Parts: sequence; structure tokens; C-alpha cells
Amino acid sequence: MRQAIQPMPGTAPIPADKNLLPSAKADGNVMPVRINRWGWMKMKVILAGHNIDQEIIREFREEHPERQDLTPETVAAAYARISRYPRPVTELRAIARGEVEKARASNRNIVFEMGHSSIAEHAVFNLDVLAVSRLLVEEIERFRLASYTEKSQRYVLFQDDFVIPAEVREAGLEETFVAAIRRQNGFYHGLYEKLRPWVFDRNPELAADPKNRGLLEGWAKEDARYCLPLATETQLGMTVNARTVELMIRRLAASPLAEARDYSRNLFDATHAVAPSLVRYTEPTPYDLETLAALRKETARILGRSPAGKEDVDLVRLVDVTPEADEKVLAALLHSASDLPFAGCLEIAARMNREEKGSLIKTALRRMKAYDAAPREFEQAALTFELVISATCFAQVKRHRMAGITVQGYDPGLGLTVPPAVTEIGMEGAFRELCARTEETWEEIRRRSPAAAPYILTNAHRRRVLMRVSARELYHLARVRADGHAQWDIRETAARMVARGQEAMPLTLLLAAGKDGFDALYTRVFDGNT
Repeated sequence: MRQAIQPMPGTAPIPADKNLLPSAKADGNVMPVRINRWGWMKMKVILAGHNIDQEIIREFREEHPERQDLTPETVAAAYARISRYPRPVTELRAIARGEVEKARASNRNIVFEMGHSSIAEHAVFNLDVLAVSRLLVEEIERFRLASYTEKSQRYVLFQDDFVIPAEVREAGLEETFVAAIRRQNGFYHGLYEKLRPWVFDRNPELAADPKNRGLLEGWAKEDARYCLPLATETQLGMTVNARTVELMIRRLAASPLAEARDYSRNLFDATHAVAPSLVRYTEPTPYDLETLAALRKETARILGRSPAGKEDVDLVRLVDVTPEADEKVLAALLHSASDLPFAGCLEIAARMNREEKGSLIKTALRRMKAYDAAPREFEQAALTFELVISATCFAQVKRHRMAGITVQGYDPGLGLTVPPAVTEIGMEGAFRELCARTEETWEEIRRRSPAAAPYILTNAHRRRVLMRVSARELYHLARVRADGHAQWDIRETAARMVARGQEAMPLTLLLAAGKDGFDALYTRVFDGNT
């Protein structure tokens, strides 16, 4: 008979002939107790750490200068060892805390020598990012595996804070640039003062209750901001893992914008000393530095000196969709609920009649509420949209990180997005005149420093965006952006996207709607004749 496994000190002996024993719970039910070489183990979820303000950490370090383990590297090192060591992870964390230099050496070996970069994702930073332009924020938030909360132009009345790009100074255009910004900011404050009473007058029931004052003032601010420039200074809070930090430092170090390169250096300074074993390779590579310029050169060669003229501006265009999208989604539902191969499920879906297809989709959606995500199987169908949207709209679109988003530069030739309220108060002419003068400044900067020209453009100026979403992600976009509480610009864009999508896959997008319209749509689908 095998000998009993010797437990770690402080644990009871373990019978050698059992590896799963019953354990009485307080309610009398029986739950399994797993046994390993370290003792009897019940399921546990242990808090390994959490966010702590840097000021608290600094105070602790001043009181305990001997402590070297105040780094997220120890957690990353402990988790890296899970795959190769039998000890409980709690012990692995204790070992890493006691041997910080060994933990760092382990990280360097595992992440950079062995290539297991996901280990760096266990080290997480909370970063305050201050005094950056709206244009730079767009570059920062291109990195999807991070969380951002930005100072909102919908809720905060901005003053005259703006960034003067180094490129503008070097080109000798600082005076011209500042004069244009002053015009924009002056118009912004004047526009807000006109919009604010108009909003209150148009909503007398809401205005009667003082608690709605902030809401109504916010509506005025969100329309006034369309004349603010992309040079407007803002701030954000960012939560990001070490792997993304390293990538962000490297990619932005290759940016043509001096502000982005400066941000890269500041980000390195803020994080490298805390986690030197994980934030290591931060110099831009030839891939980072040269690819975009090479693509532009090759594109110019392909298009020739006289490319075809631009098409009429279509604000929302569905340019690609999964063929037979509804049938692929139906097949995916069959696949998840059966033991058939996907090819067989596709054949069955193709043979199903309209009633059968509708019944299967409705079964998948019948228990859905406005807060529920669409089934994961809906990710098997995708849609690609080309959007022509304002900077204001793009600031919201880019937050949908599950989408594939690529962009062109801002282009005054694509026209302006003018808030309807600005037209209603008789200010559209003045608004367009301001933007026309802005575009004159943009052209002057573009001739001398092309990379810096977008700083002077306004939130009303547009760019082309290519956005690929799964049907599941389009459901999410519809819920939060086609909702009546969403900002009007992105609400209109989202509504058009949903309408185009429903034409292409009517069954899959049967319940795609904003939260405020979900219940009525659900009733029509399940209690009506849809």
C-alpha cells in the first residue's frame, strides 16, 4: 500500500488512497475537497493585490526604505511560475516578494528570452495623464488593452487651455496659431452663452426642476464644443498593463508628432523604475518608424499623379459583410448546442425554411434584456462600415475597442458637422465662417509642417473611418449609442449603422436597438408578427 503523502507543516495527514474527499458544509451539503501534495484544498479565490494610490506607496517607502518589494513585478513573476511549479500560488507570491531581484531576472527570462509576453500583463499601472492635447489623446487611445477616462467636453466648460505644438513654433507660426485658437475659444464661449438659454427655453419641464440644471447646461456645452480645436488641452486617467505600456512607449516614440514623442518619454520615466524587468524594449523599431511613410509612398505610386476624384460623401456606408451572415450565425448556434461539426451545421442552416430560422434566432434572443450582451455566436458574422464622422463623433467611436478601427487624417474637404442647435439659434453662418478661417490657418501650417496641421482643426471637422464590427459588437454599439440618452452625433451614426446592418442580416440583428427602444422592439418581435 502506498505511503501517505506528507503534508506541509500545520496540515492534517492525507490518506494515500484518496484524491477527492467529501467535506461537510454548514448547510449540510457535501462539497468536494481536492488533495494535492501540499494538503487538503478547497476552492479559494484570494485577493492578490489591488490599486493603491501612489502617495500612500511613497509614504510607506519613506517609513520603510528597506522594503524592495513594492513593485508589480513580483506578482507577474509568481504567476509566471504557476505553469512550472507545484506550490500554491500564494506561496509563489511570497517567494517572489522575498527575492525581488530573482523575480526580475525570472521576468526578463520568461518575457523577453522565452517570449511569453502575457506575463507582463499581470503588472498594472494607474497613470494620471495631464496637459495633453485632444489630438494626442486620439493616438494614446488607439491602444485597446487599456482603460481610459477623459475630461469630457460634454460636462466641463473648457477655458483657454491649449497645447502649442513644437512643430508650429519651429515653423515660425506660433503667433498665427495662437490667434486662430483665440478666435475659436472666444466663439466657443459666446456660442455657449447663446445655446444655454435656448436649451432651457426648449425644455421648460426639465428646466422647472433645479436638479436638471447640470443636464441642460451639459447639452449646451456639448454643442458649443464643436468649434473647439484638437489642440485643446485635456487630461485623462489611464489603467494599463506593463505589456501595453512598453508597446505604447515604443510606438509613440516613432510618431511624427513631437508631443507624442514627449509623452513616450514621460511614460517611460513614470513606469520603468517601478518595473524595469517588464518595461524594457522601448526604442522604436524600423517597423514602427518607417512603415507608414513607406505605405504612403507606395500608395502615391499606385494611384499616380492624378488619382480619381473623390466620391460624394456618404456618412455611413456598409462596404463589406459576411456572406450569408444569418445562416452562418444560425450554424454557429446549432454548433454550440450540438455535437455536429460546423460544416454539417452550415448544411442544416442552409436547408432550414424561414420559419425554422426565425424560431432558432428567437430562441437565442427570447430571454434577452436591454442590458444583456448578444450571444457569443453572433461574433461569427461581421460588418465593415466606412464612416465620415466629426472629431466629436470619432472621440466616441474609438472607445469601442472590440472593433477593428483604422482612420484617414482629418480632411476639411469632407465638410463639417454642424450641431442642429447652432442652426436653430441662427449661428450656423458665423460657425461656418469661423471654420473657413480655421481652414486657412490649417493650410498655412500644412505647407510648412504637415504633421501638426490637424491641431488647429475643430471638433466639427471630419475624417474617414473604416470600422469592422461583429454582429455582437454592433448590438453593443446599438444599445449604448443608438439610445436616446446618447450624444446626438454618434446616435445618428449608430442608427444608420444598425439600419444598414439589419438590411444585410435581418435575423441576426432582430433586437438591435438602443436601450430606450429595446422593450418596444422586443414586444413587436415576440408579441407581434415580426
